[in-house]
Amino acid sequence: MSIRTPRINVVDDVLMASELEAAYGPDADKLIAASIGTGGKDQFEARSIVTGFVVGHHNDDIVVDIGYKSEGCVPKEEFNEAEVPVGTKVQVMVVEVKPNGELALSKRQADLQIGWNQVLGANKEGDRVKGKVLRKIKGGLLVDIGVPVFLPASQVDLRRAPDVGEYIGQTVEAEIIKIDAERKNIVVSRRKVLEEERKKNRENLVKELHVGDLREGVVKNITDFGAFIDLGGLDGLLHITDMSWGRVNHPSEVVHIGQHIEIVVLDYDSERGRISLGLKQKTRNPWEGIGERYPIGSTHEGAVVNLMTYGAFVKLEDGIEGLVHVSEMSWTRTVTHPNEVVKVGDKVKAMILEIDHEKQEISLGMKQAENNPWDTIKDRYPTGKQVTGKVKNMTTYGAFIEVEPGIEGLLHVNDISWTKKVTHPSTEFQKDQVLTCTVLEIDKERQRISLGLKQMTADPWVSDIPQKLKKGTPCVGKVTKVTNFGVFIDIMEGLEGLLHVSEMDAKAAANPEAALTIGQEVNVKVINVDLETRKIGLSMKDVG
Repeated sequence: MSIRTPRINVVDDVLMASELEAAYGPDADKLIAASIGTGGKDQFEARSIVTGFVVGHHNDDIVVDIGYKSEGCVPKEEFNEAEVPVGTKVQVMVVEVKPNGELALSKRQADLQIGWNQVLGANKEGDRVKGKVLRKIKGGLLVDIGVPVFLPASQVDLRRAPDVGEYIGQTVEAEIIKIDAERKNIVVSRRKVLEEERKKNRENLVKELHVGDLREGVVKNITDFGAFIDLGGLDGLLHITDMSWGRVNHPSEVVHIGQHIEIVVLDYDSERGRISLGLKQKTRNPWEGIGERYPIGSTHEGAVVNLMTYGAFVKLEDGIEGLVHVSEMSWTRTVTHPNEVVKVGDKVKAMILEIDHEKQEISLGMKQAENNPWDTIKDRYPTGKQVTGKVKNMTTYGAFIEVEPGIEGLLHVNDISWTKKVTHPSTEFQKDQVLTCTVLEIDKERQRISLGLKQMTADPWVSDIPQKLKKGTPCVGKVTKVTNFGVFIDIMEGLEGLLHVSEMDAKAAANPEAALTIGQEVNVKVINVDLETRKIGLSMKDVG
């Protein structure tokens, strides 16, 4: 479409509405009084930038007169302004001159070209520029510095940002690191600017850094042994042991990456460029006045925070922990590992046994916070009292019987039977079997109770054996054991006698193991009863 209007001579400034009205009367807003001049033919070639004036509006287009034989249209969306009044001076690019004389114009392309010319004319590689981050594109960000330029993701920050999209809408300062004028391509780096600033800050920081200073920093990296803090040019190490007076299992429990934190300068090695930082040093050391708060012998409640093979660590307050050794956990049990008694998180009562101020260590006792059952053991279990309990454990020398929770007594193999020789309690009992025994002895100091089973009945060596087994008494018994010097024979309810080879017939004496087998019945007679040693001698000779 072409709208022709009368022309007037104007200066290069924007023609004001008042001037139009003065020249053409009240209908001036329908006319254009801007004289652009004819110019040469090259002025209107495609890609050329020309100056024109808004002469009208048509649908969604702005009609612009550039002095050509016909006006051209520019999409209204290419103007930033909501309203574009007639007479507004604009620069546009001739996109196309059609054979019929119509013009295709673009303000946006003209602005872009003018912007590139201005940027390229005013800047070179190495210069700093400022611009607003427009959007995220493949590999980085698009930044508007008058024209859109590329900021690679690797150049956004000192460390590669997890999400460069966080910078959208921010105004950033960057250094031009590459200009390709032909392709209209500029690459910038914010990282270079930050590195230069960091270098300057480092130089200034080194001059003013002193041990004991309070400094602001940002958590830069976290490892198993601590966190590295950016002090604004220099990195310092905040070791895990300097994070808290209390227990810290991992630095991430105290700090996180990107966190702004105030720390204390503990040490600075200028030659090696190493800075040691502290966080706990900002607060009072809880070990100050520890003796007044936790006197020896006092009892306190705490929480189990860690278990080791040798004991449990109990937290009394923030920064104060004590060790309960396995030997101090129970009066009645032999604890081999603390998890037999407690678990992490348990609330326990413990007594202060010892404080090592130099090593900052506290020894605690859990059993000392309770009554010692062994203090009254003799009152509860006097000698001769019958007790009933379960078999908890067995060894070669006897069985341990639990007489009350945590209190066990030993039933020795020699106190199981008056007559039978017991080599192991497992031949007589089973684990958890209930037995009734007699208390033989209490050793409070060594915390031992001796029990007897055979003492529950009369001693047959005193009451029965002397009467029933006189010399010459014939017996029928079973072989229980065969040796090269003789054979043991059970002659009465577990009572064994020895048939020596000298008391065998000639055939059996020559080879007892071949002549007699275990379980075999044999006829013997008593030839000797020794009540003192409790031994019985037997013979096969002259047995009727």
